[in-house]
Amino acid sequence: MLTRRHIAGLLASAALLPVAARAARRTLDADVAMPQAGERAWKAQVPVLRIGLLGGENESDRLGRFGAYQKLLEETFKLPVRLFPASDYAGVLQAFGAGQIEVASMGPSGYAGAWLDTNGGVEPLLVPEEKDGSISYVSVLVVRADSGVTSLEQMRGKSMAWADPNSTSGYLIPRFALRKAGIGVESGQYFSRTGFAGGHEQGVVAVLQKQYDGAMTWASGQGDVAQGYSRGNLRAMVEKGMLNMSELRIIWTSEPIINGPLTVRTALPAGFKEDMTAFHLALPKSHPQVYEQIERGGGTGYREVTHAQFQFLVDMRREEANERRRRS
Repeated sequence: MLTRRHIAGLLASAALLPVAARAARRTLDADVAMPQAGERAWKAQVPVLRIGLLGGENESDRLGRFGAYQKLLEETFKLPVRLFPASDYAGVLQAFGAGQIEVASMGPSGYAGAWLDTNGGVEPLLVPEEKDGSISYVSVLVVRADSGVTSLEQMRGKSMAWADPNSTSGYLIPRFALRKAGIGVESGQYFSRTGFAGGHEQGVVAVLQKQYDGAMTWASGQGDVAQGYSRGNLRAMVEKGMLNMSELRIIWTSEPIINGPLTVRTALPAGFKEDMTAFHLALPKSHPQVYEQIERGGGTGYREVTHAQFQFLVDMRREEANERRRRS
C-alpha cells in the first residue's frame, strides 16, 4: 500500500527528479531553434493535428488564446490543426483514450489519469520551466479579502470549492495535504460543504460572488502576488480584467508540484514527437507572445521530462481510487 509518508516524500522531490539517461533539453539551451517549415513524413499517420484544450476557462477565451499557436503549427508543419476545447478535464482524458486527439497540455494528475485510462498509451514530452529554472507550481486556497478569514483554521465550518476532480492543484494535492494535516476533506467534515466549481476560473468567480467561502486554484508561486504571480489561473484572470488581487486573500499554499506536461499518444511516430518537442522548446524564443498566451504568463520556457517524474501521481491516483472504494 502506498503510505502517506511515501507520497509526501515523492511530492517534495518529484519536481527535482532528473530526466534519466541523458540531460534534459531546455528552451535556454543555445542550440534550440524552431524546426524548418515543411511537410513531414509523419503526416501520413497524422493528416490532421488535433489538440485537446483542458476545461476550467470559458471556451471563447481558450480558443482566442490558442488561435495564434494553431496558425503557427499549421504554417510550420503544413497540415491542418484542429482545437478541441473540452468542457472539463475528463473530456481530454476521454479523447486520448478514444484516439481522438494527438496532443494536449495536461495537469500532472490529468496526465496520470490519462496514462492509467490508456494503459500507458500516453507519454510526456515537456513541462513549463518557471522564471527561477524550477519546474514546479503550487496550489493555493483563496478567500475574499473582506471575508475576515485569514487562515486555514478559520475555514472550519466554511464552504470550499474544488476546481475539478481531475485537477492536481485544484483537487488531488490539496485533498492529500489536508488529510495529512488531520483535516477531513469530505463535505460536512471540516468544511460545511464542498463541491466542484467546474474549473479553476469558475472556482475563483464563485468565491468573488460569495457562492463559496474559499476555492483551490493554481499559481506559479513566483513573481508579483499583486499581479497574480508570474503564471497561472490568477495571473490569467488579472490580465483578462476578471480579477483584482486586492479582492482576494491567499490563506494556504501547497508544497511544490511538478508542472503538467505536454502530452502525446505513445503510438505516434517518433518523428512527430521530436518535432513537437523541438517546436515547443523554440516557441518562447521565436514567438514569445504566443508562448505567454498559451501558458497564461511566462517563465524561461520548457524542459524535457519522462514518465518516471509523474509515477508518484499515478500511484497517488490509484490510492485515491482505492480510498473511494473503501468509503463506498
